Amino acid sequence: MMDRYKKLASNTFIFAIGTFSSKLLVFLMLPLYTRVLSSSEYGKLDLIVQTCNILIPIVSAGILNAVIRFGLDNSTNKKSVFSIGLMINLLGVIGLIVFMPLLKRIDFISEYIMYVYLFILMSSLHSLCSNFTRSQEYIRLYALDGVLRTALTIALNIIFLVVFKYGIAGYLLATIISDLISAIMLFTVAKLYNYVSLNYIDKTTFKNMLKYSIPLIPTTISIWIISMSDRYILSYILGSGANGLYAIAYKVPTIITIVAGIFMDAWQISAIDEYQKGDKGWFFSRVLNVYSSLLFCGASVIVAFTKLITRLLASPEFYITWSYIPVLVMATLFASLATFLASIYMMHKKSEYVFTTTTISAIINIILNLHLIPKYGIQGATIATLISYICMFMIRAINTRKFMTVSWNIPKIILNIFIIMIQTIIILLEIDNWFVYEIILVSVIALINAKDLLMGARRIIK
Repeated sequence: MMDRYKKLASNTFIFAIGTFSSKLLVFLMLPLYTRVLSSSEYGKLDLIVQTCNILIPIVSAGILNAVIRFGLDNSTNKKSVFSIGLMINLLGVIGLIVFMPLLKRIDFISEYIMYVYLFILMSSLHSLCSNFTRSQEYIRLYALDGVLRTALTIALNIIFLVVFKYGIAGYLLATIISDLISAIMLFTVAKLYNYVSLNYIDKTTFKNMLKYSIPLIPTTISIWIISMSDRYILSYILGSGANGLYAIAYKVPTIITIVAGIFMDAWQISAIDEYQKGDKGWFFSRVLNVYSSLLFCGASVIVAFTKLITRLLASPEFYITWSYIPVLVMATLFASLATFLASIYMMHKKSEYVFTTTTISAIINIILNLHLIPKYGIQGATIATLISYICMFMIRAINTRKFMTVSWNIPKIILNIFIIMIQTIIILLEIDNWFVYEIILVSVIALINAKDLLMGARRIIK
């Protein structure tokens, strides 16, 4: 049997091939987007895509997340899990037709209403096939899908944005087609059609999946509020151009989200495996220490090289966004730690706690946005996001104790956060020789976290 650390590392590596390639798309295409779209157009596109992203879990009743959790559960019938997911997903998409006239009244959506519907349809179907494939531990196929989807999206974006100059519609169309082709590939190669049968819909599984997934709907809405309320408020107060700048700034911290997301994909499998074996607390704490060390090192490097990264990825019109990135990097750091803690709720099938903790943070975020954006503009939005994610992390760190005892290295965490805060202040104030200080602090962060990273690597090698 593969050692737990080697299995986690192996799965992380394979997920990295697919997930990193698909997420890398954000950075590969950023120079293209910032050159063919104005800040106003990019701001409008961002609102359309994020609106679609919030509608998908609502339309699917959150079932896409349940497909992963119950698909990984050894006690459930896999045909029942996939059939339930497909049925609820299709019913939700059909039901969405009723609300299309309402969506059409939204100013930035009206012109692209059919694209929005197809975006939601194809994205939800692809996510269903992708999540079930992952739950069955077809890891290599999942990775291949990520590579295929990335290649398709890049090619189609070049065709629709550069050659045909379709603008916003071209971006949406490229995503729709790539999701469709990827879903067909997964459905065929993984033989998911063998899992489709109304006769295998178990009532108990159906009930348990809905019980798990429905609380995730308001949870997803709350997460969306944290990440998106600032964008809507920015657009309302300062215009879509300001939102375009903010959206571009948010792309750079996505580097952390990508790395954390790759790890979390693999961690979900290992976490549930260990939970079903009854051995979880010690392993969880060890993995958390390595995971947090990676996050701290990554955040420190990104803050130090913020200006260079922005200059490489964005057109001159968007260079000003560098000043918003360091605070957003810190926000993403806390968000990633909070997401890891959410896996404790997932293991125990306590999705309602994810909802509660996320909702509290969302409310804090809205209140802060309304107060800070009018005073400090885009930087006010970054501060509101940071504080809301800090609150989410703190609440979960305390609340998860009732389910699992996690061994935190509190002095190390505080020291890491303090140093990254100093880095943020130094670069924002642009003090003399700021880059020298940044490199020194990055080195200090590396030394602080070297022990945990080396121990993690040693366990994998053994």
